[in-house]
Amino acid sequence: MDSAEYSAGSLENTSGIDEENTKKFAVESVESGESEPQLVTEQYDENEIKVLKGLEGVRLRPGMYIGDTGVRGLHHIVFEVIDNSIDETLAGACDHITVTILKDGTVSVEDNGRGIPTGIHPDAGIPTLQLVMTQLHAGGKFEGKGYKVSGGLHGVGVSVTNALSEYMEVEVYREGKRFVQRFKRGLVDGDMQVFDGAEGKTGTKVTLKPDPEIFTETTVFSYERLSERLRELSFLNRGLTIDIIDENTGRSRSFHYKDGIREYVSYLSEGKEPLHKPFYVDKSVKFAEKEIGVVGVEIVVQYNKSYKEDFYSFANNINTYEGGSHVTGFRNAMTRITNNVVRRRGWLKDKEENFSGEDVREGMCAVLSVKLSNPQFESQTKISLLNPEVRQAVDNVLDEFYTAFLEENPDIAKAIFEKCQSAKNAREAARKARESVRRKSVLESCSLPGKLADCSSKDPAECELFIVEGDSAGGSAKEGRERRFQAILPLRGKILNVEKARQTQMLNNDVIKSMIAALGTGIGEDFNIDKLRYHKLVIMTDADVDGAHIRTLLLTFFYRHMPQLITAGNVYVAQPPLYLLTKGKRREYVYTDEECERLAAEMGDKVEIQRYKGLGEMNAEQLWDTTMDPEHRVMKRVELEDGVEADRIFSVLMGNEVKPRREFIIQYARTVKNLDI
Repeated sequence: MDSAEYSAGSLENTSGIDEENTKKFAVESVESGESEPQLVTEQYDENEIKVLKGLEGVRLRPGMYIGDTGVRGLHHIVFEVIDNSIDETLAGACDHITVTILKDGTVSVEDNGRGIPTGIHPDAGIPTLQLVMTQLHAGGKFEGKGYKVSGGLHGVGVSVTNALSEYMEVEVYREGKRFVQRFKRGLVDGDMQVFDGAEGKTGTKVTLKPDPEIFTETTVFSYERLSERLRELSFLNRGLTIDIIDENTGRSRSFHYKDGIREYVSYLSEGKEPLHKPFYVDKSVKFAEKEIGVVGVEIVVQYNKSYKEDFYSFANNINTYEGGSHVTGFRNAMTRITNNVVRRRGWLKDKEENFSGEDVREGMCAVLSVKLSNPQFESQTKISLLNPEVRQAVDNVLDEFYTAFLEENPDIAKAIFEKCQSAKNAREAARKARESVRRKSVLESCSLPGKLADCSSKDPAECELFIVEGDSAGGSAKEGRERRFQAILPLRGKILNVEKARQTQMLNNDVIKSMIAALGTGIGEDFNIDKLRYHKLVIMTDADVDGAHIRTLLLTFFYRHMPQLITAGNVYVAQPPLYLLTKGKRREYVYTDEECERLAAEMGDKVEIQRYKGLGEMNAEQLWDTTMDPEHRVMKRVELEDGVEADRIFSVLMGNEVKPRREFIIQYARTVKNLDI
């Protein structure tokens, strides 16, 4: 199918082929370039119709249910199990969940809820536990009796997890007994077993091992990824305690937030100076004539002095990454209400344009959580909410309570107005600045400090851009590189700390303009990752404090203004060696103090040890051999596993607030490695 385009059409029968048993297609051959249609016969009768049984369809097309079979999909199968435990929390039956990453590659999720029913199902004639785990669309969430509010309304979540697991074991505690059933790749692996001696205990424990036949990229669970979701769920369900334990590393954490999403906003705002006390509302909106029933709306909003928006939206505890009706209602209402209030107070004159949504959201930290009985999501992966009534519910709640908040707190309203006005002025200045750095070719838009040494290849997939600290190292890199696919951009001085600067200041910085021009993607609303000229962006700095600072400044820029490059896996950090050990004709490069000590002892007496304090100390040949040669170099790809925590750390370490930065340094001072003093 990949090599041809098919179009159904009416063709004159010129071949003598029986039309009753065949289907004809007009084919335009892509490979041969022929434009004349050719007759193709394809057997198509009742024997070609296949019925997939049980969970076969899930294993055949896993992406339809979990998005992909990479790292995100791997963790999604655990989240489906966790969501079932959270549904017990929403039903008021669970206040403690424990997630454990075990040494054998499995992960377990245990809750103290009511436990999955285990009796014989009246219609299916099999244990209900078995039915829930092996049949799609089997669950207690459809009639609204078992769960009034739930994240997994499709009834396919945990059965999909079962289908995509090499094996899964479910333990249920209820009625004073322990029920155990095992499954293998979605199929029952033995009868359900029943044990006595579990008086007073209720809940469910699911232990699963992902199937390497499905997850071919990796089957290793990330403590950070799981922690991000568990922290999120704890914020969203005040009073719930969630523990995570990693037996492989000994790490563990316990999440518990009695004030819920109000603490979430405080957590997100760490390192940023707030402008006012938070606005908070928790209100239910009833739709008497609608099937949706009651919509619970919970919102926290607080502005700070930063220049970015931190906004997270949830529907029944599911992070709706791509928004939906509730987000539309929130954004429209916030923009409308802000403009209405400041105009009524005369701060925004009649002849002045309204603030845009972008103006209103600058420096805003907000969390929106809605809960409803019949949510309609865009897909099983639940990244966008569709219910139109929720938009109205959010709008109504904000219209009543946020308007009153601004009217009753004129000082807060004035601070928000000034923030929006400043954002509006900066937006216009930034628009002009962006136009100045738009790039038709690398050298047309602006001069490049250090003079970008471009590569000859025009295939972005094989091209690499080394962003190098200093002219000296840049010179060695230019001489030692492979000119066909490696480009060099030396930096003069330290890049601007974008955490403390508006976009207009950033776009007037020569170093940043050089990078934007060289990358070719544009920035802000003009950003287009498809125009990226180099699919590997390699940060290459000295292995000292200054080098680490420059590396952090570059990562801050990419994370804040081109995060797509990080999520797409385009950003790397070069690892130059710390030492060169020489004895006779033997030369060994090493990257850590521990490795240096071990190798020096192995090489014996008279070994010469040279410590590299900077890339500039290496000649072109050494820089190629150690840091740029694809056959021997060491590079680390920058990955984003916990977005919320990364956002917080950047704000703490690179922001204006000194106190949280000092507290962070004190907390981690004893565990820091390779401190250059």
